[in-house]
Amino acid sequence: MRSGEMWRLLSRFNSFRRTHVILQHLRMSKHTDAAEVLLERKGCAGVITLNRPKLLNTLTVGMIRQIYTQLKKWEQDPETFLIIIKGAGGKAFCAGGDIRAISEIGNKNQKILQDFFREEYMLNNYIASYRKPYVALIHGITMGGGVGVSVHGQFRVATEKSLFAMPETAIGLFPDVGGGYFLPRLQGKLGYFLGLTGFRLKGRDVYTAGIATHFVDSEKLDTLEEDLSALKAPSSENVADVLETYHTKSKIDRDKSFILEEHMDKINSCFSANTVEQIIENLRQDGSSFALEQLKVINKMSPTSLKITLRQLMEGSSKTLQEVLTMEYRLSQSCMRGHDFYEGVRAREVTDCLILRILWGYYVATLSDDYTEIREVKFHDNLEVVWYLNSEVCELEDSAKWQYPHLIMHKVPFPLP
Repeated sequence: MRSGEMWRLLSRFNSFRRTHVILQHLRMSKHTDAAEVLLERKGCAGVITLNRPKLLNTLTVGMIRQIYTQLKKWEQDPETFLIIIKGAGGKAFCAGGDIRAISEIGNKNQKILQDFFREEYMLNNYIASYRKPYVALIHGITMGGGVGVSVHGQFRVATEKSLFAMPETAIGLFPDVGGGYFLPRLQGKLGYFLGLTGFRLKGRDVYTAGIATHFVDSEKLDTLEEDLSALKAPSSENVADVLETYHTKSKIDRDKSFILEEHMDKINSCFSANTVEQIIENLRQDGSSFALEQLKVINKMSPTSLKITLRQLMEGSSKTLQEVLTMEYRLSQSCMRGHDFYEGVRAREVTDCLILRILWGYYVATLSDDYTEIREVKFHDNLEVVWYLNSEVCELEDSAKWQYPHLIMHKVPFPLP
């Protein structure tokens, strides 16, 4: 495709995008009075409801601030003994951060972007060190930022309608919100596979993989919440007993094999490489239908994101959660100053993968040792572009109280490598 033709096509897509955003804002204007997050006391529990069902309960900085502030209050409240967090609408727990809003803001106000990521990661860390039982009902779509406000908590309850994914490499980002901590601690190289490909786990597989600590039938969630809220001054053990009772009674897909069980040997082998190039070569050499399908998926991702993600997971495997979140904050700000994130969001809106590949198909990335610098190189003209980030970090508090993933991996029905 000639350069002039490509840019004319892009111009048409941009016009479509602007019209689409305007129409969506007009549709949303009728619903602006609704609170984005509901905070209430029910019995012994503080209940958080993410309340943007039309937008899959995606997180805004305002929601993050409200949740963080209320968690602080409930932690000090002697009448609040546990936290329950859930999503409104039944379709999603939380599909992540509001990337469209982040993308729009990022072109105008870097300070807001700094605030969003810093405060989101501070919330993730606070949840990990929370001194009262924290129960996340991850019913429905749970991605990105939704993983951040659930996976770091003591208890995560999946249902047959749960859908977990970290799809950030498809939008020019990386699996943040502590992904560099929990992903490399999953079975074998499963976390590397999930982080690089964005593969979706559904239903009981979310539990089997170690993301969730319990599995409960979706029709029992309301009763579960009532039973938890009715406990009298419960301890973590009391909460765990209730969850275990519901988990034990659930028979949905109980005997179903883990969706990736037969492929774990290939995953462990192909994704054990130290470079993205070698992972791609491993998949090519394997040649199985599964390997070639993953190769096809990876080829659609931002090469910059793939490079960042692999290094992030390798580094995060030996770091504390606080060290990982500091690293991820610096990386997030570098990505916000770059190209691929905005292109990834744009391409997602117009759903045209061909244009997406044309615009980021030549990029790879290397990282400086302190993650404050990303170098992107365009292969076709050997032009090196470097941008820097100051060393500002998140104000993280106590060390994480819990050791997670909480699902002990010997329960997984396939052997460790």
